[in-house]
Amino acid sequence: MTHSANPFGQVLVALITPMTADGEVDWPAVEKHIDHVISAGADGIVVTGTTGETSTLTDPEKIRLVEVGKDVAAGRAKIITGGGSNETAHAIELYKASERAGADGIMIVTPYYNKPTQAGILTHFRLVADATDLPVILYDIPGRTGVPIKYETILRLAKHPNILAVKDAKGDFSEVSRVLNQTDLMYFSGDDANVLPHLSIGAAGLIGVTANVAAQPYRTIIDAVNRGDLAAATIAHKQLEPLVRAVMTHVPGTVSAKYILHGLGRISSPRVRLPLVGPEEWEAALIEDELALVRDVPGADFSNFRPDRNAAAGGALPKVHGTTR
Repeated sequence: MTHSANPFGQVLVALITPMTADGEVDWPAVEKHIDHVISAGADGIVVTGTTGETSTLTDPEKIRLVEVGKDVAAGRAKIITGGGSNETAHAIELYKASERAGADGIMIVTPYYNKPTQAGILTHFRLVADATDLPVILYDIPGRTGVPIKYETILRLAKHPNILAVKDAKGDFSEVSRVLNQTDLMYFSGDDANVLPHLSIGAAGLIGVTANVAAQPYRTIIDAVNRGDLAAATIAHKQLEPLVRAVMTHVPGTVSAKYILHGLGRISSPRVRLPLVGPEEWEAALIEDELALVRDVPGADFSNFRPDRNAAAGGALPKVHGTTR
């Protein structure tokens, strides 16, 4: 199901972190959700990433998510730890702890808020990649971090023996092609709407938010691309389009994915941690309008969808904050 030289998998879910109504991690729901997406076709799970609310998770919660992921996966899928930190020293310690907890790989996000120069980005990635023996995915998402990983920096980072891949949420397809031509890096689509276009120019797989709701269609797309069946991949892509729109367009993907999963009865609460909040009435209405257009998507049966706008309203303050120290 994976490329021989690919240690991460191809259908990677950017996992939500299910929480109780008071904002604490719902560990039984975490186990159930991980098992569900693996059974639906995921061969990689990214825990503690953006979608997993890494910014408001504590370090012990992040490490436990790796441990739980490994236990539930039981060899069926790779467990990749995401997030990291915008403090290099903190990121190093987190990834070392993740390696000890059994992570199969790490995904390092560009330092956010600091807005470092390319020299600072280069140094950050190199030092973190040096700190463990795990394979590394670089996470390029300038819309959240404020700075891109420039082409020249990616070329230099590609020479590091542990840095094997890039998750691209930048949407610059010409640069993706250029890097694929110039390096041995694997690319993972980090934009749910562009999964098939990324795959069509040589991406190795995807790291998706919508896959929390329906992983099976992404398995279909990947398998079709692997066997050269563009027609089958395109059909699945078109079927997914309204669901992707529902998840990725109106509110942060974490918020909408939890809202939808709760409405499907797959998690006990749609709660997110502040400063994220559940969808407002008009946002929820837009999400539900998009879902009404979903047809024939395997694993996404909305005939019994029961959204609860009241349960989703607001956000939670956890008992322990996610400090960097």
